[in-house]
Amino acid sequence: MTTLPDRPNTALMVIDVQMGVVAEVHQRDSVIHNIGKLVEKAREAGAPVVWVQHSDEQLERGSDAWQYVPELARQEAEPLVHKSFADSFEDTDLEDVLAKAGVGRVVVTGAQTDECIRSTIHGAFVRGYDVTLVGDAHTTEDQSPWGAPPPDKVIAHTNLYWKYHTAPGRTAQVTDAKDVTFTA
Repeated sequence: MTTLPDRPNTALMVIDVQMGVVAEVHQRDSVIHNIGKLVEKAREAGAPVVWVQHSDEQLERGSDAWQYVPELARQEAEPLVHKSFADSFEDTDLEDVLAKAGVGRVVVTGAQTDECIRSTIHGAFVRGYDVTLVGDAHTTEDQSPWGAPPPDKVIAHTNLYWKYHTAPGRTAQVTDAKDVTFTA
């Protein structure tokens, strides 16, 4: 139901699963495992896999912390979008990458739930995309010392509110990794 004309395809987005981003996140190994399975499933279905990689003053481009985790391997032909803001669309070529692939629906995975994941799902939605958040394939670190809820509650709340998110002509949904499909 995307509002983007002539965009029938679905892409998997793998956001910021970098060494320094996921070092201390909630359920790191199971989330990365689920993302890996989704990457395999998307490739088998011929769906684009779009990798997003963050850099800023704390996550310097080229550093070890900036590198993607070794459990996930990007294929050379798969797009890599470099970003420096939370929303993966902001000041990047992501929209061009998705338009070129005819993508109107994005399946979102990665880190961190309360920053880049939330910003990107909202950014995609307001730009007209259908957005599927994979409920067991995004995570965050513990920000409770600064007043945030514990990570499991942040993840659960994000899944809850996204499940009921609505707007004309677009769909928002939350799906477990095992139930994700890449066909219309």
